[in-house]
Amino acid sequence: MTIGLYIHIPFCIRKCNYCDFVSYPDRRPATRQAYLAALEQEMAYYRQLLPEEDLQLETLYLGGGTPTCLSTPELRRVLKASRLFFTWRPGIEVTVEANPGTVDRDKMEMLKEEGVNRLSIGAQSFHPEELLRMGRVHGVEEIRATVELARQAGFDNISLDLIYGLPGQTLADWRRTLREALALAPEHLSAYGLNIEPGTPWGEMAAAGQLIPAGEETARAMYDEVRELCAARGYQHYEISNYARPGYQCRHNLRYWLMEPYLGLGAAASSYYRERRWTNVEDLSEYRSLLERGKPPVAEEIRLDRRDLMAETVFLGLRTLPGVSMAAFQAKFGVALPEIFGSQVEKLIKEKLVIVEDGHLRLTPFGLPVANLVFQEFI
Repeated sequence: MTIGLYIHIPFCIRKCNYCDFVSYPDRRPATRQAYLAALEQEMAYYRQLLPEEDLQLETLYLGGGTPTCLSTPELRRVLKASRLFFTWRPGIEVTVEANPGTVDRDKMEMLKEEGVNRLSIGAQSFHPEELLRMGRVHGVEEIRATVELARQAGFDNISLDLIYGLPGQTLADWRRTLREALALAPEHLSAYGLNIEPGTPWGEMAAAGQLIPAGEETARAMYDEVRELCAARGYQHYEISNYARPGYQCRHNLRYWLMEPYLGLGAAASSYYRERRWTNVEDLSEYRSLLERGKPPVAEEIRLDRRDLMAETVFLGLRTLPGVSMAAFQAKFGVALPEIFGSQVEKLIKEKLVIVEDGHLRLTPFGLPVANLVFQEFI
């Protein structure tokens, strides 16, 4: 069985005002070195635990945090360790998240040398004032410079991340960001609606009435704008928030949505393997301590029963534009999807949020922007 591997690098230069990911603005070399040693211990743990056939990697993804805030030797160490403890299959997709301003020519060339073949660049906006409000550590020119460095190093699979629905952002502002992003000709584009989360600086400001996010109608118009503009430029809309030129869909993320097995290594990383899901502890000291004592750094684990697997197959599959194959569902579970979720599907069809077409259950254009409401029907 082949798997995907996610490695969490929880370090960043500065925490952004909207960020609720597990990340720490800790730049001390000793902290990073101790964490990388613990990552290698976790890799060794799975190397001993799993059969050889389950150590075959189809995809590898380094996320964060900001993986590229590691030094060039540190990043090389992580990539080499993944080759040592796992087997990179021919044609593997290897993605590294990179933030503008954290990658120089040497680091970019090292990534290419070590087999990285896909970069996900966190642009977020092409408005200087929006980047400043978000707490980003880079400007617009650094986005362009990072893309240019990547092209010079030979990368031909680049994704740009953008965020819409920012406080004070107008539809015209968003349209300008989209056009500037697409002018760089990335092979892939991710456009995420802003979620203001408790515990973040923006979350605290919103709770105090000091910050007002974009309204629902504005956010929907922004979502429609990215769909239309990407379609006009030849990008395929293949998942709620993701667009790609033909052949450049993110294979690693597709594993999540299609319920294919993956391991998550590092603090707060999540895994799905043989009908079990588990999540690692968030605290870096606890993560290291458990591994030093030869224990898995797991905070929570659940075994999915048949009903759980059915529900996840539906609501994760609905994230993709093709949707859920009714025939594949029946082949997997030995029962027709409407026999299990008939009332939910009927309700959602009446609300024009989903449609059954060509043997697939999929979200409608009206359902895409409110997909989380649809998913709740199956949880």
